[in-house]
This record gives sequence, structure tokens and C-alpha cells, in this order.
Amino acid sequence: MKGLTSKQEEILQFIEDFINSKGMAPTVYEIGDHFNIKSATSFAHIRALQRKGYLTRSSKARSLALTRSTTMPKHLSLTLSVPVLGRISAGMPLLAEEHVENTIQFDPKLLPPSAGSEEIFALEVNGESMREAGILDGDYIVARTAQTARIGDIVVAMVNGETTVKQLFIHQNQVELRPANSEFKTQFYGIDEVHIQGVVIALQRTF
Repeated sequence: MKGLTSKQEEILQFIEDFINSKGMAPTVYEIGDHFNIKSATSFAHIRALQRKGYLTRSSKARSLALTRSTTMPKHLSLTLSVPVLGRISAGMPLLAEEHVENTIQFDPKLLPPSAGSEEIFALEVNGESMREAGILDGDYIVARTAQTARIGDIVVAMVNGETTVKQLFIHQNQVELRPANSEFKTQFYGIDEVHIQGVVIALQRTF
């Protein structure tokens, strides 16, 4: 569902299933108990779903109501909903709600076994600087949340407030962010200037 995090989708689905099976809406406490989260966290998700137009709620007990059905085609149950992020800031929670622009459906079988679904995010590629690595303008890269990376990894990095996707190399006290396109120059930065946000693990392209 467009604009929702994976947790919000799960909560929305739970609310619909609860209403269909019990004939009434769940309480904030019941939602929190089901997902093993605090009531305050549950309430924050509900408010987010209200702002995004998926739920309505009044001051009355069990007043949650869906504005649209969450029922989805069965084949989508075999995919993973990955949040697509907008600009991300160093030092801020990577998957904070305000960073999520929409979601893409991704086959979890294409992910490395070590990548947990709660740790991944996607970014839409803008530009051709990684073309020779097979990453083209308009592609979606799927990345594992990380603050460190190995030499040679393709990383999502924050530099001077801007997000970039490049190959990582370290030279003494400098970080090299290397493009995969001979038309672009390699950039060098001080260690403290580069903040790793994630390591690219997969790619999705629409033809």
C-alpha cells in the first residue's frame, strides 16, 4: 500500500481482520499486545494511518474504522513491502516515518540470507554515475541498514547533507567514493565527512 511502512501495513491488516472476525474494532491496547509493542507506539502508528487517510477514529471506545479495504491480491503475500526513502540525514533514524515516501514490492528470495526484512530500505536512483555497475537512472536499489561497510561495497552514504550511492574505498585518513562511470570523477572526503547509511544488496528495475 502506497506510503505505508511495513509495520503500518501489518497493523492495518490486523485491524481489518479483527473487525471482520469479531464485528468490532480492536483497542489500542489490543493492537499493542498483538504486536508486542507499547501502547504509545501503537497509538503513534494509528495516528500515522489516520494522517495518511487509511483510518478514522473518534473519542468513543473501539471507534477505529477503515476508509478502504486492505485486501490485496494473493500473489502479493509472497512479496516483501520495502520502504522507499526520501532524503536521509546522518544521525537520524534511517527508517523514521518522515523519510518514507512509498513502498515497493520485492521478492524476499532475492535477498541475501543475512538480510532481515526489518533492516532493509530502498532508494530510487537519480543519475548515471553507477551505470557500469548495472545501476541505472530510475532503478530502485535495495540496501541493508548499516553504519559500516567493507572495502569495495556499494554503499548509501550521506555527505554534506546529500545522499549518494557509490563504491567505498579507504586510503589512510581519506574516504574514496568511487563512481562506476568514467564520465564522473572519484570524490575524496575526510573520515568524519562520510556517514554510511546502508550497503546495497539488491536492485529492482521496471522495464
